[in-house]
Amino acid sequence: MPNNPTKILLSMTLVGGILISISSNSWLGAWMGLEINLMSFIPLMTSQENIFTTEASLKYFVIQALASSVLMFLVMMKALMYQGFTMSNNIYEYVIMTPLLTKMGAAPMHWWFPSVMEGLSWVNCLLMMTIQSAAPMILMSYLMKINPLILTVVMLSVVVGSMGGMNQTSLRKILTYSSINHTGWMLMALLGGINLWVMYFAVYSMLTSAVTITAKLFNISFINQMMSTNEKSAVKFVLFTTLLSLGGLPPFIGFLPKWITIQMMIANNLSLTMTVMVITSLATLYYYLRMCYSSFIILHNETKWNPLMHKANKTSMHSIVLASMSMMGLIVCTMIVSIN
Repeated sequence: MPNNPTKILLSMTLVGGILISISSNSWLGAWMGLEINLMSFIPLMTSQENIFTTEASLKYFVIQALASSVLMFLVMMKALMYQGFTMSNNIYEYVIMTPLLTKMGAAPMHWWFPSVMEGLSWVNCLLMMTIQSAAPMILMSYLMKINPLILTVVMLSVVVGSMGGMNQTSLRKILTYSSINHTGWMLMALLGGINLWVMYFAVYSMLTSAVTITAKLFNISFINQMMSTNEKSAVKFVLFTTLLSLGGLPPFIGFLPKWITIQMMIANNLSLTMTVMVITSLATLYYYLRMCYSSFIILHNETKWNPLMHKANKTSMHSIVLASMSMMGLIVCTMIVSIN
């Protein structure tokens, strides 16, 4: 990417659209930022010329354009009826949640997400699961308060995300349903304040980056590819620790934001929602553990931990850094408990 000026320009415009959207004090400015972001991301999606990428980019454009049209229609209705674009509380702001939820791929507006992800490169998958959902979520924070609509969306997202990944063999689709599940958790984290959401989003982005970068480096797209060679044991260890952290298993760092979110739900007497979210987290851990079992335990050949291998030398530092980041949760959680 650094050698391609067009991609650098599009990446800067992509981030600029997000910044315009989240820093705007009106819905018209937020809509403009979302459109700039969309128009920058579509060329990045089509950088690889094949039929799957073309289909995914077209589908993504149609869905996002439809959501943007609905958002603009609601913004204009609000302006005509209330003579302004300011973000004040009224009934239209709750209707505006629908296109925002569609843009971020939260349930029940998630149906386009898995098929689009399947046709993208790993870099675009990472962008789709992380920064592309940042602007809609921050805009949602202006509207959110504890009400049945938000709680329903949260519970649907965690249930769909956990159940949808059960029978998947594609790593992209597994990460897609994981993203839908984490979207529900991040929406709940927004109810606890923007600081909690920023921490959750940062941890989730770090862990997702670790998985996608590793999959890109070794061209891993399906679970069976993770156990088809005996030269990638360090990579399997990175995926093992990172996936367990992504599932929120103690003592990995992915457990920390979920722990704080659960404490917030307890403080707000959201016992039913908390129970559903914890149970579905166990379901997501099931397919993470299935991946780890398939790749790390069931081996066709004897695993060789040979530091002299070319690929081992190539990825040793990369593997150590990513695995260490996943296992930092033990130290961080212990420090927080000791401070409290």
